[in-house]
Amino acid sequence: MDTFLQQLINGATLGSVYAIVALGYTMVYGIIQLINFAHGEVVMIGAMVAYTVIALLTKSGVALPPLVVVAAGTLAAVPACMVVGYTLERTAYRPLRSAPRLAPLITAIGLSIILQNLAMIVWSRNPLSYPQIIETVPYHITGHPDGATITNVQIAIILGSIGLMGLLLLLVYRTKLGIAMRATAQNPQVAGLMGIDINRVIALTFVIGAALGAVAGVMVGSYYGIAHYQMGALLGMKAFSAAVLGGIGNLAGAMLGGLLLGVIEALGAGYVGDITNLCHLAGWFDGLAARCADNPNVPLFGSNYQDVFAFLVLIAVLVFRPSGLLGERVADRA
Repeated sequence: MDTFLQQLINGATLGSVYAIVALGYTMVYGIIQLINFAHGEVVMIGAMVAYTVIALLTKSGVALPPLVVVAAGTLAAVPACMVVGYTLERTAYRPLRSAPRLAPLITAIGLSIILQNLAMIVWSRNPLSYPQIIETVPYHITGHPDGATITNVQIAIILGSIGLMGLLLLLVYRTKLGIAMRATAQNPQVAGLMGIDINRVIALTFVIGAALGAVAGVMVGSYYGIAHYQMGALLGMKAFSAAVLGGIGNLAGAMLGGLLLGVIEALGAGYVGDITNLCHLAGWFDGLAARCADNPNVPLFGSNYQDVFAFLVLIAVLVFRPSGLLGERVADRA
C-alpha cells in the first residue's frame, strides 16, 4: 500500500505538469484546429530562461530567499515564452491559417526543430543542473517510517497546477476574453461579424498557452533539477497525448488526461518494471544470465518502459473511445 500511495503521489505530480502543458495544446486546437507541435519547445525555453536567471542570482552573492529566486526565474520565463508564442503565431501560423491542414502541421514540426537548435546554440547541448536552492522536506502520509511521503516541492507543483487550471477556467468561462475565445472557436466568421478581433483573440490564445508552458518548464526543471535543449520533445509528446486522451479541444479533458497519464506512467514505473524484468528468465539463456549477474534489473522495454506502458494504455483508450474521455470541445459547450 505504501508503494501504491507513493506512486499515486508521484503520478499526480507528474500529471499536473502534463495537464498544464496539455492545456496549451488544447486551447490552440480549440480555437483554430491546429496542433502546435512547437509547444513543447516553448516549455523548454521557459525552463532554460528560468535556469539562467536562477543561476545568475545564485552566483551573484546576494542573499535572497529561495522562493524569491525561483519566483524571479518564473517571472523572467513567462514573458520570454509569451514573446516566443506570439512570434510563432504572428510570423508562422497566421499566414497559413487558410492553407491546407498539412502546411501548418509541417511548419509546426519545423519550428520545433528550429527552436531546439537555437536553444542548443544559446545554452549548449549539455544538460544544465538547476541550483538546488530549495530544501526538499518530505512529509510522511502513513505511520510507517519508511512509507509513502510527499515533499514540499510536490505539494507546490500540485497546488500551483490546480490554481492555474482554476484561473484558466475562470478566464474562459467568466470573462469577455473567454466569451470571445469561445465564439471564435465556434465560428470565426460570425464572431468577426459580431465585432470580435479574431487575430487578437488567436494571438492571445497562443500567448496564454505559452505562459502556462513557461510555468510548466520551471516546474519540471525545479522538480528534476535538469534542463536540456531536447527536454520539450518528449514532454510535449506526452502532453499532446494527454490532450487527445481527454478530448482534444476540451479544457477539462486536458486536465483529466494529464493527471491520468501521469498516474499511469508512475504506476508503470512502480510495478511494470518488476513484471517485465527479464532476469526472471535468466536460467533459460546463458547470455541473459551473464548480463543479469552484473545487473539484476533488465526490463523488457529498457529504461523508459514506463513511457512505453503509458502510450500503450493511451492507444487502447483511443481505440475504444476515439473522441477522448470528454470528447466535446469548448466551442461545443459555448
